[in-house]
Amino acid sequence: MLNIVFMGTPDFAVPTLESLLAWPGGRVVAVVTAPDRPAGRGRQLQASAVKVAAEAHGLPVLQPTNLKSLEFQAELKAYGADLQVVVAFRMLPEAVWSMPRLGSINIHASLLPQYRGAAPINWALMHGDTETGVTSFFLRHEIDTGDLILQDRVAIAAEDDFGSLYNKLKVAGAALARRSVEAIAAGTAPSTPQEQRDDLRAAPKIQKETGRLDFTRPAAELVNWVRGLSPVPTAFATLPDDRTIKIFQAQAVAPDPVAQPLAAPGTWASDGRHYLRVAAADAWLDLLDVQLEGKKRLPVKELLLGFKLP
Repeated sequence: MLNIVFMGTPDFAVPTLESLLAWPGGRVVAVVTAPDRPAGRGRQLQASAVKVAAEAHGLPVLQPTNLKSLEFQAELKAYGADLQVVVAFRMLPEAVWSMPRLGSINIHASLLPQYRGAAPINWALMHGDTETGVTSFFLRHEIDTGDLILQDRVAIAAEDDFGSLYNKLKVAGAALARRSVEAIAAGTAPSTPQEQRDDLRAAPKIQKETGRLDFTRPAAELVNWVRGLSPVPTAFATLPDDRTIKIFQAQAVAPDPVAQPLAAPGTWASDGRHYLRVAAADAWLDLLDVQLEGKKRLPVKELLLGFKLP
C-alpha cells in the first residue's frame, strides 16, 4: 500500500484528493496546502478548498509559508510518503519533489507540452482551441517539463467558457490521477520525455491588463478572449464616459451594409433596448452579459432598462 502526500490548494484539486482517498491501493497520510488567507469584505482568514476537504476526512494538514524551510521539510519527511501527488499548487523545490522514493507527479490542465504555465485553461479558450485535456507527469526542476505519464483529451464546446471548462477538467484530472497512481503502484507507468516543438504556446499567469479587449482584432478572436476570462478574472472595456464594463459573454454580429455598416474599431452603438455593441476589426461585437462599474452583473437587455450609452 502506497503512502501518499497530496499537495493542492483550490477546489480544482479537491476531486483528485477525493479520488485518492477512495483508492484501496494507498492511503493519503498528509495534505499540504496554502496558508489561510484574508478574504471577503471582512478580510477574515479563509481556509483553502483543499484544507476544508482534508479536515473533513480527518487528515493532517501542513500549511508552510516557505517550502524551503528545513523545519517544514523535516515534518514532511516524517510522513514517509512513497509518492507525492500535486494539483494546482506552487512550484516545489527539488528537496521537496525528490523526497519520496517514487518521486512526485503533477496533474496539469492541458495536453503537455502545450500550454505550460499557470493558466492553461484560460489560454486554450482564448486561442479558440476546440480540444484540450489533462496530463500527468513526473516533476522535475523546470516547470511543467517532466516526463509524461498519461493524458486524456477533452473536447471544448463552442459554449464553454473558463468556468465550465474548469469544471470538466477538474473531474477529468481526478480520473487521470487515479489511473496514474495505479500504474505507478503496479510498476507499469510510462515515462515519456516531452517533445520540443516550434508550435508550443505558453500559458502565463493572467494579469489584469490581459482582460482589456483590443477592438482592432477580429470579433471572433474577441469572443474567445471573453470566453477564456469568464467568469473570472473577466474581460473588460472602457465606455465612452470612461466607466469600465466587464464582459462575461459576447457574440460576433456581421455588419449590415444598409442598417448598420461597420464603424471604426472601438466605436460603440446601442438602440437603447435590445443591444449594446462595439465595432471590432471585421464585425460588431455584441455584448450579452455584462457588469457595469459599481453595479451587479446583468444580461444586456436588463442593463439597458436603466442605462443609456453616452
